[in-house]
Amino acid sequence: MNDSMEQRLRSLFVLQNIDGQLDELEAMKGDLPQEVAGMQGKLDDAAERLKNLRSELTQAKIDRDNADVDVVSHGEKIEKLKGQQYTVRSNKEYDALTKEIAHAESSIQKSEKQMEDLEGRMKIITEDIEKTEKEIAELETLLKEKKAELEEVSSANEDEELKLQHERDKVLVRLGKADLASYNLIRNAKGGLAVVSVRRGSCGGCHNRIPPQRLLELRQHKTMYKCEHCGRILVSDEIVSTTTIPT
Repeated sequence: MNDSMEQRLRSLFVLQNIDGQLDELEAMKGDLPQEVAGMQGKLDDAAERLKNLRSELTQAKIDRDNADVDVVSHGEKIEKLKGQQYTVRSNKEYDALTKEIAHAESSIQKSEKQMEDLEGRMKIITEDIEKTEKEIAELETLLKEKKAELEEVSSANEDEELKLQHERDKVLVRLGKADLASYNLIRNAKGGLAVVSVRRGSCGGCHNRIPPQRLLELRQHKTMYKCEHCGRILVSDEIVSTTTIPT
């Protein structure tokens, strides 16, 4: 009997059972972890959207105020230019002042149109901010409730989960990197079940028959065998019956 291989198989069998129990505890939480994560994601997105809206509103106010300053500035310029028209000495100077006045008036019209557009935009942004703030408040309330539900379920099994995690850590120390990598690969591919026992001459995972010669070899614990059909690691009935599983 190869004690080293037998010990590796026992450790993998124990690890599978511990992970199975941890999976059951996780399943008791239902969809709560996913719901909490999903709501947190929505809340983060809404908070980022609110931040951008507030920044956009601030910039719109700045642009509106700048446009207002332009209107006042050009208005004052027009009054000054009109005053100068009474002191000119030639038609050429008068015409030049008239053009400047017309240009200033055109600038005022553009600035007033810009202000009007910005006021409309600011109104829409303000409404969006109010909607987003309401959305955030609702999400925060729902998230708080879901977190409380998850905390309640998690707390009920916290001691058991911590104990199993402690036992799992002890098993991992005994396992080699190659065995653990193979175990994780199979576990991820096979719905969490990587190590199975032989039941009535069949694989405990896919239930396909195992050749009699292979059954004899399994009981010798000289090699790590995997099911020819599903690829799961097989352990003998002796390992199952003589291995202590943490609970």
